Amino acid sequence: MKIGLFIPCYIEQFYPNVGVATLELLEKLGLEVEYPLDQTCCGQPMANSGCENDSFATTRLFKENFKNFDYIVGPSGSCVLHIKEHAHLDNVFELCEFLTDIVKVNSFEKIFSRKVGLHVSCHGQRGLGLAQSSEIVGEDYSKMRNLLDKIKGLDLIELERKDECCGFGGTFAVAEEAVSVKMGKDRIKDHIAHEAEILTGGDMSCLMHLEGLINRQGNSIKVMHIAEILNQAM
Repeated sequence: MKIGLFIPCYIEQFYPNVGVATLELLEKLGLEVEYPLDQTCCGQPMANSGCENDSFATTRLFKENFKNFDYIVGPSGSCVLHIKEHAHLDNVFELCEFLTDIVKVNSFEKIFSRKVGLHVSCHGQRGLGLAQSSEIVGEDYSKMRNLLDKIKGLDLIELERKDECCGFGGTFAVAEEAVSVKMGKDRIKDHIAHEAEILTGGDMSCLMHLEGLINRQGNSIKVMHIAEILNQAM
């Protein structure tokens, strides 16, 4: 299969190590991966701010850049959800969704002996269905948790509120700064209370928000995108 690597703009600009980890992980699985050099922002910030018409050009460019791939894979649930809903592409997948549903990864070779707390972002959970929401009656599942559970030595902690929003929400963090900060501090407190050494998740935007608060508070907990953990363990 031919994979088109979709790297959101904020990852490219601020967290390129996450993009590199995603590429390395996919290549370790023996997949043919290509990064279209002309890709830009997918348009999610504009659409989520109510300026959907202004995002049409970026959506068209995305479809043009990725038209020749069997699958499009990106390490961001929110950006992948935007493309699914606005470009109407059914071959675009969030990284953990792709590893679980398409590649069906069953094991990891290396040991990762750390206590890890998993933050499941709202777009991935409620938009893409990466995990069961606590407000819905049904069988509990989590595609990210299932991958982490396969890593030898990794101790995945249990949180009091496993699917609570971190408060980022893109422009919400700007328009409602105080509320956003309080929500983020609550998420961090839950992880620290259960002695997590690493806070991980599938959306670098949420992790960026939480990492900023962690650094300002002087906490020792480390933030890693799940792609980085999976890549180190593969």
